[in-house]
Amino acid sequence: MTSATDAPDRGFRLSQLIYDTRYRSLTIQIFVFCIVMAGAAWLVDNTIQNLNQLGKDFNFSFLSNRAGYDIGQQLIPYTNDNTHARAMLVGLINTLWVSILGCAAATVLGVIIGVLRLSKNWLVGRLMTAYVEMFRNIPVLLWILVCIALLTEATPGPNAYKINPATGEAGASMILFDSVAFTNRYTAIPAVQFERSLGAIDTALMPISLNFLALALALIGSIWVNRRLVAGANRVQEATGVRPVTWWKSLLILFVPVLAVFVALGGHLVAPTLKGFNFTGGTNVSNAFVALWAGLTLYTAAFIAEIVRAGILAISKGQTEAAFALGLRPNRTMRLVILPQALRVIVPPLISQYLNLTKNSSLAIAVGYMDLRGTLGGITLNQTGRELEAILLMMLIYLAISLTISGLMNVFNSRVKLKER
Repeated sequence: MTSATDAPDRGFRLSQLIYDTRYRSLTIQIFVFCIVMAGAAWLVDNTIQNLNQLGKDFNFSFLSNRAGYDIGQQLIPYTNDNTHARAMLVGLINTLWVSILGCAAATVLGVIIGVLRLSKNWLVGRLMTAYVEMFRNIPVLLWILVCIALLTEATPGPNAYKINPATGEAGASMILFDSVAFTNRYTAIPAVQFERSLGAIDTALMPISLNFLALALALIGSIWVNRRLVAGANRVQEATGVRPVTWWKSLLILFVPVLAVFVALGGHLVAPTLKGFNFTGGTNVSNAFVALWAGLTLYTAAFIAEIVRAGILAISKGQTEAAFALGLRPNRTMRLVILPQALRVIVPPLISQYLNLTKNSSLAIAVGYMDLRGTLGGITLNQTGRELEAILLMMLIYLAISLTISGLMNVFNSRVKLKER
């Protein structure tokens, strides 16, 4: 009787890197990696040689030179005596500011339009459909230009708000209880002022007001306490099947502490008033910012509305029927049953819309809003002649912003997605 024996181990052979499935995938990956790195090395070497032929080198020392130009819209202190690095930072903060406000406004408007588009009211549904089709099928740059044209051509000058001594009436009227004025130069809005000041902390970036810091801490604490309240209500509901009424407690928790700090500091709103040829007392927001923000918001909201509509339609109708059978009204069904489940469908494409809005903010140069593209990729680039360094730095900054947005939204997505048993 014979028995099979194992083949003798002949040791490792180079041919195994190609013919042995245990090593082939690793061999291919290493080969492709070497090709990519060789291509990158050739590109870098070719770029350096071309720069040397032009008498240039590759460095970022220009960022420490005096900028020498003014920036009309700035959220942190800046003068033309500051460096190009400071000008770049001002442009970056302007980009982040318009992007954050645009994402927030587009989300609110998009959710409302997406829900209303599913309305059984024929007129409401058709109007929302017309909005979506009109705004998403026209380039966003055109909408930005339309907004700036309306603000500069269809609004009166600041002196039009003067009161005529003969009639006692003004040629133009402010809106929102005489607190907001649209002019062809800027938009005047109320400003927050405090009668009592806690002082400020001077930092390299900007002075931080302790008054606003106190308000922020009060808001963060209120949100934390409210989340504990909601978590407790959820535990009671799971244990008893009855959910305690918490809406009035949430309102008190979220608003009373912040209002108490605001009143204790003597906070109040100062409405803009016309003195001479300009509004003073409030805050004058440039029309370039308003046009950019409005154009990005209206354009992106159309896409978000379609995402919300698709997410709602992805939920089985049985969920709605079951909610109605339990006695829930349509608005509570949408808020408590449909939208929470639809988030798992809505959030992933919503991330792309946030990224698109942030990158589309670079169109600010069309209306004269000084963002990152206008400072680092515009005036700084032209003054210093450092095209490669400026463009490369700008690309890296936009990449970092996009990756940060994706990371934060992915964390949120992991919290709202369905948990499998």
